[in-house]
Amino acid sequence: MINRYDVKDISDLWTDESRFRYYLKVELAHLRTLEESGMVPTGTAEKMAHAKINPERISEIEKITNHDVIAFCTSVTEQYAPEDGRFFHFGITSSDVIDTAHSLIMKDSMAVVMKDLAALEGALKTKTNETSDLLCIGRSHGISAEAMIFGQKFLSFQAELKRRMTDWGHVTSELTGQLSGAVGNYTVVTPEQETSTLSKLGLKTEPVSTQVIPRDRYAVTIQVGALIGSLLERMATEFRLLQHSDVDEVREGFSKGQKGSSTMPHKKNPISSENIAGMARMIRSHVVPALENCALWHERDISHSSVERMLLPDHFGLLSYSLRRMKNVVENLVIDREKIEAKVSQNEKIYSSYVLHHLILMNPEKKREELYEIVQKAFFDSRNKDELKKNLSALTVKHDASKWIDFENLRKHYHSEFKKIQARV
Repeated sequence: MINRYDVKDISDLWTDESRFRYYLKVELAHLRTLEESGMVPTGTAEKMAHAKINPERISEIEKITNHDVIAFCTSVTEQYAPEDGRFFHFGITSSDVIDTAHSLIMKDSMAVVMKDLAALEGALKTKTNETSDLLCIGRSHGISAEAMIFGQKFLSFQAELKRRMTDWGHVTSELTGQLSGAVGNYTVVTPEQETSTLSKLGLKTEPVSTQVIPRDRYAVTIQVGALIGSLLERMATEFRLLQHSDVDEVREGFSKGQKGSSTMPHKKNPISSENIAGMARMIRSHVVPALENCALWHERDISHSSVERMLLPDHFGLLSYSLRRMKNVVENLVIDREKIEAKVSQNEKIYSSYVLHHLILMNPEKKREELYEIVQKAFFDSRNKDELKKNLSALTVKHDASKWIDFENLRKHYHSEFKKIQARV
């Protein structure tokens, strides 16, 4: 669930004030559990729920303590009488609060990203449907291959995106918290109290914490994020290639007043796709520090902390930004249907596999290799569809292969098969 504040961007969740509010949320849930256990007077949590979060005051105290959580706790308890404030942060460590709060911030950040994933999936689905009847040239090694439905490009992206949404949902559901005390030994707080508090916060309990949540948890999340980045770059690369002047089948939307070059007025560049490709590289670069954070000294150290202060907000922020920008790219793509289909209808090469396999079925006495060479020569020697039909008619086989060069039949065939593929996604 998104934080109770009006969150539209990831940056709203990772400000100092927001972070301290999450700290308070953890502390209050802990106090309520202690109240239920009879360790703390009833109503303590409700009193402290009205504490004011003052980042400036916390920063002022931290200059003396050189410890952010102590500064946070002091800024809260100084607002109350000693008999109430003494129970704040009772029996738990800084890492208990920080790691559990981070899981909550991550959970809310991941909910924002999931909404962005779903929005992009919807845009791809729309484009798939809009181009489900459009025949285009497929390319292998960058070379014209066989015909295909243009919508299959979007459908492929959509299928991969849905896999990432499943992965993202899984890592979100596996987020854990901890309230196990120094080195995870439960000196004051019991495992039962820990689980009760975490259930209030909507988190699972870390089975074995060592004063910190094991950082492989974070690393798995970052790696799924990196895979999302790779999908975004795959999409961006395809759109950039299709906008290549020598291909010119697709163009990014170009707004009124937009300029493509400071000196060449004719230019329309795929700048959004290029930007997203760069963002994907940054997103994937987070994997290495996340993995290196897994190895801490003994039960814990804070070598991971400085990394995560930059890594976590940047990772979720870049994902959200890139997904939203890619959604805009997909929605505003200009697709030159006439040019795309003309390349198919005028390209005699797309029939080679179709012809070869019909001949294999109808000439059982001939070896596949022999038929392959015959068909290859016919296609190599043909400069257009008329020459191809003539060369195929002259083949030393039982059947007139030229009759299989039928564009409309080919269109119907691919359209029918594409519907079956679409039903899988």
